[in-house]
Amino acid sequence: MFKVGDLVLYGSTGVCRVTDITTRNLVGIDKDQLFYVLTPLYQDCVISIPVDATSIPIRAIISKEEADQIIQQIPKIKTEVFHSSVLRELNEHYNSYLSTYDCVHLVELCMSVYAKKQQFEEEGRKTGTIDEKFLKLAEELLFGELAVVYGIEKEEVPALISERLDEDWRTSSNS
Repeated sequence: MFKVGDLVLYGSTGVCRVTDITTRNLVGIDKDQLFYVLTPLYQDCVISIPVDATSIPIRAIISKEEADQIIQQIPKIKTEVFHSSVLRELNEHYNSYLSTYDCVHLVELCMSVYAKKQQFEEEGRKTGTIDEKFLKLAEELLFGELAVVYGIEKEEVPALISERLDEDWRTSSNS
């Protein structure tokens, strides 16, 4: 169970702070039920969810050490560009990565779409709306979580990742 003040990732809402844990008596239920009150860091709203709810994933945000490990893994992550002219297949493929809310899967999704964009640009074509939509969603979740972990703004995350990868590359090539 989370505590008041904990930072969590709540489904596609992204990073939220647990601002309260309250008891409510819902109509039709004989006993009181515990609820988390969540305040998203990047949206202007308040969310109440049952503590035992399972329909939308909720997890603690990753640690700085886990974030460092994920960034170090980026050059080793093998991604494949997914092509399909069937929009449902494209949606399902990207959603299978996004719906895990796992940072490594989000990185894989972003890298796959980045590679597809680069491929399309070389062919003089534009990336599709679905590709762009899922890239934006994955970046929002990933960059939002990494920003909180590193204490920076979301917009600074791509530069931080590049900087860290450059440092790792320089360190490994000097060894």
